[in-house]
Amino acid sequence: MNISPGDIRRPTAVNVILSADTLTVELSDGRALSVPLAWYPRLLHATQPERAHWRLIGRGEGIQWPGIEEDLSVDGLLAGRPSKESAASLKTWLNARGL
Repeated sequence: MNISPGDIRRPTAVNVILSADTLTVELSDGRALSVPLAWYPRLLHATQPERAHWRLIGRGEGIQWPGIEEDLSVDGLLAGRPSKESAASLKTWLNARGL
């Protein structure tokens, strides 16, 4: 059986659940993907209200937390890619927050 690229549908995010140490993204194909919150230091250091203020972008291709300037793509999550933010950038961001 041959499958053409047009037959493959990329899953999109439909919901986000955050615990104290885990980010879980529910996908349009019924899967739920969980990754350590430590992969995304801005989310790890965000307040509960900041974590709760997310929105889907690109029709669910990504998730954005505008208050902490964090954007994640479903493709990146599926590929297992943690944040690529530099240590210097994170330090500047944490210092600006008084942390």
